[in-house]
Amino acid sequence: MRQNEELIHNFYEFFKRKDYLGMQNCYAENAVFSDEAFIGLNANEVRAMWEMLITRGKDLVLDFKNVKANDTSGSAEWEASYTFSKTKRKVINKISAQFVIKDGKIVADEPMHEPVLS
Repeated sequence: MRQNEELIHNFYEFFKRKDYLGMQNCYAENAVFSDEAFIGLNANEVRAMWEMLITRGKDLVLDFKNVKANDTSGSAEWEASYTFSKTKRKVINKISAQFVIKDGKIVADEPMHEPVLS
């Protein structure tokens, strides 16, 4: 497995194991993150976001596939299911994530959501 593929694979393995410290370590000091819910986060904010999501997501289940990467970018598909605490409804997020990678760290993370409520 190439280094950047391994980085993305490890990131999702940490996510799957609810290891937010491992996930946080995958990001560069100048990383940025944006999606529909969390717009324009810097590295510290994205690290805090993952900690919050992992610690609050008591029934979070994650699967990932199709990890691909080259020297500067990568991608993966993942699906998370959990109960949304405010509504108590089950949510399934199908995500296609795109990464920019530099020096073995994620510098940009842009997931595209396809939420499904049940």
